[in-house]
Amino acid sequence: MNAATAPAAPSATLDTAPTGPRLVAAGPWTVNHAGRLDRTLDGLVGRLVADGRAVVVALDRLTALDTAGAWLLHRTQRRLAEQGVSCRLEGLSPPRARLVAKIESACAQASLPPAPRTNWLVEQLAVCGRATLDALDEVVELLAFFGALAATLVATLVRPWRLRATAFSAHVMRTGLEALPIVGLMSFLIGVVLAFQGASQLRQFGAELFTIDLLALSILREIGVLMTAIIVAGRSGSAFTAQIGTMVVNEEVDALRTLGLDPMEVLVVPRVLALMVSLPLLAVFADFMGLLGGGLLTILVLDLPLGQVVDQLQRSTDGTQFWAGLVKAPVFAFVIAMVGCRNGLRVEGDAASVGRLTTQAVVSGIFLVILLDAGFSIAFNALGI
Repeated sequence: MNAATAPAAPSATLDTAPTGPRLVAAGPWTVNHAGRLDRTLDGLVGRLVADGRAVVVALDRLTALDTAGAWLLHRTQRRLAEQGVSCRLEGLSPPRARLVAKIESACAQASLPPAPRTNWLVEQLAVCGRATLDALDEVVELLAFFGALAATLVATLVRPWRLRATAFSAHVMRTGLEALPIVGLMSFLIGVVLAFQGASQLRQFGAELFTIDLLALSILREIGVLMTAIIVAGRSGSAFTAQIGTMVVNEEVDALRTLGLDPMEVLVVPRVLALMVSLPLLAVFADFMGLLGGGLLTILVLDLPLGQVVDQLQRSTDGTQFWAGLVKAPVFAFVIAMVGCRNGLRVEGDAASVGRLTTQAVVSGIFLVILLDAGFSIAFNALGI
């Protein structure tokens, strides 16, 4: 095609006349030139709105018009009408006029209806319903993961040589030995607080000596193991999710599957077993530190001799209270490790997912620990323990 037969470039120019502005459209108004024409029309519409007089759009110099060009004409006409400026099209041939009319009809039918008004109470009920369904789905998925983990644990116990001893010992050190300082400090301070509050209340009845009974029963039976499990859920449960989630992001878990290795056996089982060993030992340490903190406060504040504190401690408790608290530790450890590892394997491949599921692992782990503790309390009461 030479320069003589090539179509002129599309244009949209503005002529001013005493009767009003005149928008002249020329050249091919087609989809190939829609971007350029759109930018030109944006500037012209602002000028026409500022002028405020009726506009005539001259279309007799158009060489081509397709659906995109007709839509630009309709949109310009509509934008001017929204600003109170009337716009009239002139010079359209009958076929092009029918095309513009079809575009106007299609745009009118495609306009969205106003959003339906809903009742606030209905919306809240819908939110609660969706949350309930999500919670039920979460429970079902957690039970499925529990079943897979239980089967893998049984297979590991049947074939103990498949347990990765190096990973197991490393996790025992990280979840147990490295957690001793924070668990000991928190338990010591909780023992101090319990003893101080108990002594303040019992002093009103002249029964300060029974502060030791309160301290021993609460720490050995409930507070020691419960606070230890909560600390471990925030420390080790989140670490499990972050570690495995990062491996998912880096495609290391996919590499394990490619090599024919089961991520449940390689990543989950050593962590679960390690925490089931570490948490009972941490609970025993927490009991000791809690009693130590409370005992020191009773000696210093109540001015009780050490021998009397030890004697009262022996008379107020027996092995039943200690074991009633300690038997919960492996169950708490299993649940915390299971939730943490499951959330790590659920990571979807980005850093935001790792952070979100790590937070969810801590919240879910603490919630399940408290729920299980309530269940143990009901069961022990029914059994008379």
